[in-house]
Amino acid sequence: MHLQTFYIDGTWQPPASKRIIDVVDPATEQVVASIAAGTAADVDRAVKAARKAFDAWSASAVRERIDYLKRIDEGFARRKEDLCKAMSREMGVPIAAARNIHFPSGPAHLREAIKVLERFDFDELRGSTLVAREAIGVCGLITPWNFPINQVVCKVAPALAAGCTMVLKPSEISPLSALIIAEILHDAGLPAGVFNLVNGDGPTVGHAIAAHPDVDMVSFTGSTRAGIAVAHAAADTVKRVGQELGGKSPNLILPDADFERAVTLGAQRCFNNSGQSCVAPTRMLVPRERVEQTAAIAARVADATRVGDPGDETVELGPVANRVQFERVQSYIARGLDEGARAAAGGPGRPPGLDRGYFVRPTVFVDVTPEMSIAREEIFGPVLCILGYEDVDDAVRIANDTPYGLAAYVQSTDLEAARRVARRLRAGNVQINYPRVDRGAPFGGYKQSGNGREWGEFGLQEYLEIKGIQGYQ
Repeated sequence: MHLQTFYIDGTWQPPASKRIIDVVDPATEQVVASIAAGTAADVDRAVKAARKAFDAWSASAVRERIDYLKRIDEGFARRKEDLCKAMSREMGVPIAAARNIHFPSGPAHLREAIKVLERFDFDELRGSTLVAREAIGVCGLITPWNFPINQVVCKVAPALAAGCTMVLKPSEISPLSALIIAEILHDAGLPAGVFNLVNGDGPTVGHAIAAHPDVDMVSFTGSTRAGIAVAHAAADTVKRVGQELGGKSPNLILPDADFERAVTLGAQRCFNNSGQSCVAPTRMLVPRERVEQTAAIAARVADATRVGDPGDETVELGPVANRVQFERVQSYIARGLDEGARAAAGGPGRPPGLDRGYFVRPTVFVDVTPEMSIAREEIFGPVLCILGYEDVDDAVRIANDTPYGLAAYVQSTDLEAARRVARRLRAGNVQINYPRVDRGAPFGGYKQSGNGREWGEFGLQEYLEIKGIQGYQ
């Protein structure tokens, strides 16, 4: 693996400085790799390579781009186990989840991009005016650590499909899988400069990408705080900024729902990926008279969840990704207890039998009120808050009383009732009765959860400019 180099202009090139960043296995707290840390000079080289490649790539035939995407998909199949083991080492995802949840997202986004390209009209005649959709240019892609393959590919695939060239900065916490993805793209034979990768931290490499005058667009996924910093850095050059940021997603369980199923699946989805998901349903809203019943079901789920060594095929929850995250989650658990919430399961500290690694006990809070910090702020850990509501109107009010608006969930045996509630929720993604993931659905948020949309045709459109040619006909 090319740990000490960057992928620029079709080759692996040495960095401008000798600074390195250690990659720590969160299950053992041991350094497992050291990567080169980029600088603004490295970003500048990568942007220049992308700019040089743009004219030819943006003019390439749609069929040619489809063929490249298919080759990349084949490369993912060949490198599946390498990617899964890398994710398990760098961010502690259980190996079974790496194989069954994380890895499939990459090929799924590639295949969705292919489907979209096969039917998408880049040119549309409206009266005498041609509406042309053209690649926006050089794109800076800044991705987080929590779902490394999904977050990288859901940006790279539509950017390639649109005819854009790009510079990727993956998270310095989970760079190993991204380096393998760069190898896959190289092996697919992409023209030099179309895809470039520079590792490094946000304040250095992320800022340099966002501020660079030759970057036409930045697509950023991460915290709301970091998203604001990216937008500020990009403002001077008036580039487009797409942001997928934080969330505090409500899960409205309506009175007629099958509570055993709704609560069980809701708790499992909250704990999935050790709670490190921007769309995790962390606020479970239930009728006030059913709070204790809900807490008992959720506590059973928490207590039955197997936490431990990510290499164990039977483990469901690994550690959170790093020490900072571990301390953050622990501080919120302590704060929840201080604010008067009660832990029906879990609580402070590591799970029994685990004396090292950034493992967190799956925690269920009850007696939670909407003004508590654990009900308002994104914890990004396996912490579920149960809140009671008086009626459906009250549930919708509580659900929408948040600065976030990324996702929301509704559970009901009455589909029409669920649809009515879904319409009232101020969120970019609403899921009714835990459906299968639809990679063609628009993905993005309202309010401080960001702007723009990813996935499918909506993701492709983010990387396109619209040109009106009047008098064309």
